[in-house]
Amino acid sequence: MASIAILNYGMGNLRSVEKALERVGAEVVVTADPQAARAADGVILPGVGAFPAAMRQLRELELDALVAERLGAGTPVLGICLGLQLLFERSTELGGADGLGLVPGEVTPLEAPGLKVPHIGWESVRWERSSELIDGLTAATPFYFVHSFGVRPADSADVLGSAEWGERFTCAVARPPLYGVQFHPEKSSAAGLRLLANFTRICAPVPA
Repeated sequence: MASIAILNYGMGNLRSVEKALERVGAEVVVTADPQAARAADGVILPGVGAFPAAMRQLRELELDALVAERLGAGTPVLGICLGLQLLFERSTELGGADGLGLVPGEVTPLEAPGLKVPHIGWESVRWERSSELIDGLTAATPFYFVHSFGVRPADSADVLGSAEWGERFTCAVARPPLYGVQFHPEKSSAAGLRLLANFTRICAPVPA
């Protein structure tokens, strides 16, 4: 069984992510302690709220360095919603702020003229390539979104999935062992559980 640390920096939908991971068989710890996160087989960076405040919290808790350290050690990391956005170099939200810089590109407002923003609801996701993260998920799989900003990867090779709300926007990235999704898998029924089960399997320690 893989152990997964959900990073608690005060801006995440922690309990629902924890419950969903437990449903797919993961051993879960919700923590802000870098030592506890180092002991886990995988790390999830959740997030709900504003980008600049989230980055301040991560830096104060030294979790920005922890995420980079874990990735450097080959530990799988998954960013969810705001957690995906934080993986990028910069966001223009609320005057702008630097992100973790783990994926080249920036975060800017969704371009959806005539449509309601924030974008809230179910949208079909188009998978742009294959990945262990989406094993067993079919084309046009619906997932649940709540967001006003979109990620703009500098390298199209990082794009795993896209969805449409006014524009076609990137909603999933993969550069193993780093992954990120704009939607909420923990609120996305069976498909979301399948994605989290896939991530848990990616994190599972290799038997000796």
